[in-house]
Amino acid sequence: MSDIEDKGPVRLSKRLADLGLASRREADAWIERGWVLVDGTPAVLGQKVGPEARIEVLDAARGQQAQQITVLLHKPMGYVSGQAEDGYQPAAVLVVPPNRWREDRHTAQVPRGGPRGLAPAGRLDIDSTGLLVLTQDGRIARQLIGQDSEIDKEYLVRVVWPEGRPGVPLPQAFPRERLALLNHGLQLDGQALKPAQVDWLNEDQLRFVLREGRKRQIRRMCEAVGLKVVGLKRTRIGRVMLGKLPPGQWRCLRPDEGF
Repeated sequence: MSDIEDKGPVRLSKRLADLGLASRREADAWIERGWVLVDGTPAVLGQKVGPEARIEVLDAARGQQAQQITVLLHKPMGYVSGQAEDGYQPAAVLVVPPNRWREDRHTAQVPRGGPRGLAPAGRLDIDSTGLLVLTQDGRIARQLIGQDSEIDKEYLVRVVWPEGRPGVPLPQAFPRERLALLNHGLQLDGQALKPAQVDWLNEDQLRFVLREGRKRQIRRMCEAVGLKVVGLKRTRIGRVMLGKLPPGQWRCLRPDEGF
């Protein structure tokens, strides 16, 4: 059933997650409800399975999973991605019917207080704007922020360079070797960063494409080469674009979309 190489028995919830069928938490809930069979017998919590085990997920689990929604939010400044902190509200409070984008064509019905169980699949700093994904689906969270995630993210980053010369466009004045460092060669907290794609879009704006998301990574990368970030906006996650979604509004991820 799986191409995963196993060295021995593993927890069933981990196997289901590795197969991309559910998050571990979701898998445990399925097991508790009797929705997972191992070799034709209902599984139990904590059960371990070998590579030869025949695992079956019942239709009830598939049906529940199909009802889960994923939200694309254009996060404005002043909201945190996750739990409330330092007096700032979480971005999830914006996911209520009045803020739903009028061009959203998804048919999902959303309660007056917003959908329950939405978790941010990645971070976006309080002073940054742009595309933020919130989801009820653990598979999507794993795809976007799991340790083995290869989903890239694109940002527009407005910068100033205190060392610049008046009248000289920043892309011409800024040393090429420093731009090269933004692409590859920097470290944060003693750990090397993965290669990035960074290039100039115009006289004061850079385009970043990253495959990782450490805390305040872009701002710290820019600081390391002498640039100061004055504006940061995420415009794309994988194949999903922010597009025309207005700030503070949201829409559902369509069935035909994928990261």
